[in-house]
Amino acid sequence: MPPSRAYLAPGMFGFARLAAYEYFEHVIRALEKRYRDRDRPLEVHVVEVHPTASIRRRAAKLATRVSGTAGDDGGPIHLIGHSTGGLDARLVVSPSVHLDEHTDRELARWIDRVRSIITINTPHYGTPLATFFATAKGQQLLFAVSALTVTALKLGAPPLAAASALVAALGRTNQSVGVELRLIDNVTDAVMRVLDEASSRRLRDWLRQVRDDQGAVVQLMPEAMDLFIAGVENRAGVSYSCVASYAPPGKVGDWLRHLRAPWSAVSAVLFHLLYRVTAVKDQRYACSPDRLDNEALLTFLGCIPPLGANDGVVPLTSQIWGRPLWIGMGDHLDMVGHFPGPGGHTDWLASGAKFDIHRFELVMDRIVEAMIAAEDDMERARA
Repeated sequence: MPPSRAYLAPGMFGFARLAAYEYFEHVIRALEKRYRDRDRPLEVHVVEVHPTASIRRRAAKLATRVSGTAGDDGGPIHLIGHSTGGLDARLVVSPSVHLDEHTDRELARWIDRVRSIITINTPHYGTPLATFFATAKGQQLLFAVSALTVTALKLGAPPLAAASALVAALGRTNQSVGVELRLIDNVTDAVMRVLDEASSRRLRDWLRQVRDDQGAVVQLMPEAMDLFIAGVENRAGVSYSCVASYAPPGKVGDWLRHLRAPWSAVSAVLFHLLYRVTAVKDQRYACSPDRLDNEALLTFLGCIPPLGANDGVVPLTSQIWGRPLWIGMGDHLDMVGHFPGPGGHTDWLASGAKFDIHRFELVMDRIVEAMIAAEDDMERARA
């Protein structure tokens, strides 16, 4: 039996490996274990993409990675994308796709072997956060998030002085977006002083990429995704499914209980701001299907979440494409293993979603079940 191959595409700001930190470490282990338990061979590949480049550029990287590693043994291929990575996967397999002449020729060698597209917290209908990132104030926040992430990866946590300054300021301000942005701007200045002294060329290069090419930021606006939806088609014979989540809206009390942990306080401030921006609604581009499948929400949640429900980056309704495998409480990074407690990475977003190893294992179970089912369906069709 030729091995199945799973290709993991990271989201915006994503990477394969940065410093000693692996974006999909827990996902890789979970997929490999479940296939091994079923006595099925599996190869897992992580795609290295530009963190904020256009979807087309990122999709070309995904296609090149598959072409270089899939071989000619006829084994099934699965594309699993987190956040923007899900759009990369959808674009690659679309019958209407045109990336470049060489890549398009290579696609023909393996495209018929793709069995499933599984998207995790993907903005299929866009996100208001991208619209905000395209503004002058949004660029400040975009760079602040990038700088804090890189510094944390390099040093293990943002500089204590910078984090403590923000925590202290929380008790002296109101909760307007403008005030939060000014605070984050001050923290960013302190962070960048540390980054200038950092020795890792790879980390600085990643931050430079974020600053120099932000094609995906523009393309993820709800208005721009309206065109993506019109032009990108599902491929016949490929199973499409999704994982979606949302977090509780942050409150002042969520910050205060983190006062003893400065990094958690900074993270909570960032998440609260990201959540509120993502919750903004535009009636013309509402970040949801024309017909929302409330039945699926009721099945998984037992209720219809409030308007504006999101994971801190993507509206809940924007994450629905194909058959839902799991819908529940969790933030944008929880779903790929970055959650607090045993079994998770450092929790970069303090969201209060209380996602844990038990939910993560359930999500991984559902993903592998969908992969196996897609493989078996194709075998039965061939027979």
